[in-house]
Amino acid sequence: MAGRRTPRRRRVEMKQVENEEDKLITFSKRRSGIYKKASELVTLCGSEVGVAIFSPSGKPYSFAHPSIDSIANRFRNRNHPQNVGANNLVESYRRLRIDELNQQHDELVDQINDDKARGKTLKQMTEERDGEGWWEAPIEELSLEELKQMKARMVELRRNLQGSITVRNQGAPSSEGETSNQRNNPSATIA
Repeated sequence: MAGRRTPRRRRVEMKQVENEEDKLITFSKRRSGIYKKASELVTLCGSEVGVAIFSPSGKPYSFAHPSIDSIANRFRNRNHPQNVGANNLVESYRRLRIDELNQQHDELVDQINDDKARGKTLKQMTEERDGEGWWEAPIEELSLEELKQMKARMVELRRNLQGSITVRNQGAPSSEGETSNQRNNPSATIA
């Protein structure tokens, strides 16, 4: 593959972007790059960083470590804050916890979306069966939770049937083909 050439990165001429849509896209990408570099400064050097940016539409954006307030106060007062180590520790724990909570949130949102999609699929399958009952659902296509729900429904159905049979047996004369064991133990007729 000696003859194959890959396209090289082109140097972008530094001049103001005229197209409004392109300007917003460029701003968003460059802002992310600045945040990344500021984060790298924090990670590599342990420095305190604060960046404030206003978009072309006037919306403010900021990135700071440990916080924008501590950076602004330090910048205004030009003195080193007390308990920097404790503040950094608290801020690090806070950021870690926020990241964990964001990850949990994302996982739950994904799970909800998956459940909604599964619910739509099951609803379509139910509607397509034209009057078939839940007990006729294809077992191979059900999840463990759905199988547990189906089992609970079947246990409830069995209990209801046994209760109905008991009530009818108590109020009705015995049938000729019915044994005494079936009269006294309705569950013997339903296995």
